[in-house]
Amino acid sequence: MLRFILSLLFTSILIDAAAQYTVTGRVIDSASQEPLYRASVFCQGTTIGTSTDKDGYFQLPLRNGGYDVTISYAGYQAQVIPVSESVNLPVALVKKDNSLTEVVIKSSNEVADGWEKYGDFFRTHFIGASELASNSTIRNPEVLRFLYYKKSNRLKVLADEPIQIVNPSLGYEIRYQLDSFVYQYNTQYFLYRGYSFFTELTGDDSTQLAWKRNRRLAYEGSRLQFMHNYYDSNLTENGWVIDLLDENSEKKFNKIDPYDTTYYVMPDSTGEIEIWFPRKISITYKKKAPEPEYIKAMKLPKGTPYLISYIDLKDAVAIRPNGYFYNQSDWVQQGYWVWKNLGDQLPNDYEPD
Repeated sequence: MLRFILSLLFTSILIDAAAQYTVTGRVIDSASQEPLYRASVFCQGTTIGTSTDKDGYFQLPLRNGGYDVTISYAGYQAQVIPVSESVNLPVALVKKDNSLTEVVIKSSNEVADGWEKYGDFFRTHFIGASELASNSTIRNPEVLRFLYYKKSNRLKVLADEPIQIVNPSLGYEIRYQLDSFVYQYNTQYFLYRGYSFFTELTGDDSTQLAWKRNRRLAYEGSRLQFMHNYYDSNLTENGWVIDLLDENSEKKFNKIDPYDTTYYVMPDSTGEIEIWFPRKISITYKKKAPEPEYIKAMKLPKGTPYLISYIDLKDAVAIRPNGYFYNQSDWVQQGYWVWKNLGDQLPNDYEPD
């Protein structure tokens, strides 16, 4: 018994030491003001989450950095609240208007056998086709609704409930609350938005070791690593090169110093850096070659040596110590990072050795 108590005490000390601040709050029904028991509270794109108690209260200890705290409950509209310091959040969730959903279904071109017709296509573009993503599975495809608009040659996918994705290569289960997935066949442009929450799978020692290796592989050259390295001022040492599109050319890129104050603002009292580029940039990672699947999909020359992504910033973005950046809607990317979809992503609280 004493050993059990000491173990709990030691665990509590570790948690308290790791947590830099705490987000608390209460979740209620906006109309009745009644507490919502077991409402889901999680930091988007991480393994950090909890649920409310019978009185609607929650407490979420967080490491230093910024997070999008997502609060959801079945039948209600989710809320997303950015946080970067200790705060108490009174949250009143609003019930969804199911009548609007019914109107959408009746007035749309919903495909009755959508999963059979578009399932593989959706899975490839939503989860990914890389080696680490290819054996991921969707546990509940029945929650997906496929709508095809013939006039605009466009596919839209909605989900009635969070999509449950299992990635045995990286050792995660992902619950993804999909707002929408849209694919334009004429331009091959696609976009999806939503909120993800990661849960680690359980496995024996050899499986855990394989996951550790694969996670490190997924991290190398990822956008998450780029954000970590940018914040820590060690982009060059870690193999990153940033080039800015020439002012007088649509194809020529010139190497720049990413820490030039023209593009970069050092950490201030908020603990974040800010970056801004007036034109498109290319981001090259020189320590890793593209996967064969990517080279084939993009029709690149064999032996292409580096990973390259292209970024357009609509406005300046701020990066916090944990790699979280905002506003993410101002970050528009092309190239390698677009190909690396949900099945290749790591939670934002992942920390390499």
